[in-house]
Amino acid sequence: MPLRYEKKRVVLVISKRKAVRCSAAALPDRLTPSVASMFHFELQATDPTGARAGRFVTAHGAVETPIFMPVGTAASVKTMTPADLMGLGAQIILANTYHLFLRPGHERIRALGGLHRFMAWDGPILTDSGGYQVFSLAERRTIDADGVTFRSHLDGSQQRLTPESAVAVQEALGSDILMCLDECPPSGTAPVEVARSLELTHAWAARCKEAHGDRPGALFGIVQGGVYEELRRASVAALTAIGFPGYAIGGLSVGEPPAVMYRVAGQTCAVLPVDRPRYLMGVGKPEDLVEAVARGVDMFDCVLPTRNGRNGMLFTRRGPLVIRNAEYADDDRPVDEECPCYTCRTFSRAYLRHLCKAGEITGLRLNTLHNLHYYLALMNSMRGAIVRGLFGEFRRQFYAERGEFPPPPES
Repeated sequence: MPLRYEKKRVVLVISKRKAVRCSAAALPDRLTPSVASMFHFELQATDPTGARAGRFVTAHGAVETPIFMPVGTAASVKTMTPADLMGLGAQIILANTYHLFLRPGHERIRALGGLHRFMAWDGPILTDSGGYQVFSLAERRTIDADGVTFRSHLDGSQQRLTPESAVAVQEALGSDILMCLDECPPSGTAPVEVARSLELTHAWAARCKEAHGDRPGALFGIVQGGVYEELRRASVAALTAIGFPGYAIGGLSVGEPPAVMYRVAGQTCAVLPVDRPRYLMGVGKPEDLVEAVARGVDMFDCVLPTRNGRNGMLFTRRGPLVIRNAEYADDDRPVDEECPCYTCRTFSRAYLRHLCKAGEITGLRLNTLHNLHYYLALMNSMRGAIVRGLFGEFRRQFYAERGEFPPPPES
């Protein structure tokens, strides 16, 4: 039963038109608004490869892992409605704190009933801290021990983000999973600089946890450390000493080769707590998801299925297909003959290419729908294989259908 919090009261939402309001003290223990009762992760199966299947519970519903989260940057997964996402089987989505902080503003969203009501999405929402976007501004931001000052990409206005304000913004949005503010060093940063950055990330994580307290929503810590195993281990040790209900792996998919990303993800998962979900941020291509799941990752987000769909790249079990290419001008086949999504059931490659070349908005929507279906179905297939203890065979078949071989194991 979905819950909503209004200061010291808890609202049990019965339906869109009916809700019961009562004090937190009047509720049974399992419904009290604390991290311990609102968020719970259960590891359900571990494949011989190390791939994991699990389930976590939030105030807005349960999520089965491994899971891919469609990205709704500005409270919208581009070209998709909430009904579309539900129909595709999306269990949880991601929204971007930085963009919502700047426009329309977290206080406006709070006044309008929170992000779930604002965007009419009843399922769980994970929000990032906004840190990655701020740090990617380069010339527009200045970091100090207390936080980061930056200029808005919208109007140039000066803004300030601290661990406390990053948490406060996400709480105002009503996020089910919140992220600590962290510093993400760029790819290629020297170990001594990464080590210095870790001091800031860990200090900010402790401040985020103190700021959040036991208010609703699960606050995840973010493991940094670049591509250096010892620094990753040190980051895990520092964050687990603080204690979080889940841990993200940040600072990957920022320009390093795939083999390095897989190695670091595997090394990090090997030292993370077994009983907490692991979230690889900003990843990735279909093969990246398969390889990361094989190394013990549970959660993913990435703009690739939506962004690439809008640019005419469609993901299929045989590899990516660029629909704008001339070879598809007279191709009457669906994008993927074995795909049951609406796009593949209804339209030909020739028609989708026509929409792309003509700049028709319908094409963006149909491509996005197919790509999200592919990603979500891929995750569901991986979960099924893990539960049956057959993930190794699934992985071999995944590459065989693409005419490829799995990457070699790390030495």
